[in-house]
Amino acid sequence: MKKNKLYVIICFVFMAGSLHAQKQHIQWISFEQLEDSLTVRPKKVLIDFYADWCAYCKKMDMAAFQDPAVISVINSQYYAVKMDVESKDTISFGGDTFHNAQSGKKRNPTHEIPLALASRKDKPFSVPAIVILDDRFRVRSRYFEYVPPKKMAMILNE
Repeated sequence: MKKNKLYVIICFVFMAGSLHAQKQHIQWISFEQLEDSLTVRPKKVLIDFYADWCAYCKKMDMAAFQDPAVISVINSQYYAVKMDVESKDTISFGGDTFHNAQSGKKRNPTHEIPLALASRKDKPFSVPAIVILDDRFRVRSRYFEYVPPKKMAMILNE
């Protein structure tokens, strides 16, 4: 009897470990990879602009970007790019070169790419910032707030 219980427990632990290992994740790519991907196969684009110090960005990573329904839609219908807005990297995209011109000049410097894609008239740039683009790389919508999983799924399926 004890051997049977032990066997059942071992099987359960093994299966639970296997299921955890199979958990899906969003296939995040860089802007350079995005440019190559768009040339090969046009597809909608989701860009998540975040900062390491942003609590709502981290909350979205833990909730919306871990939700199986959201992951499934993003991975099948979108290219997903995640970018730290304070990045000091020089990024080549669309024949242009982008960098963080504010780096070293101000606290929390913002890279040129988020300023170009996620700026709002008469409002300062803020994170989290989610930008949804169509398959021709035209902005469809922008969100400057924490987006919970259900709302994220609705946004992605519009």
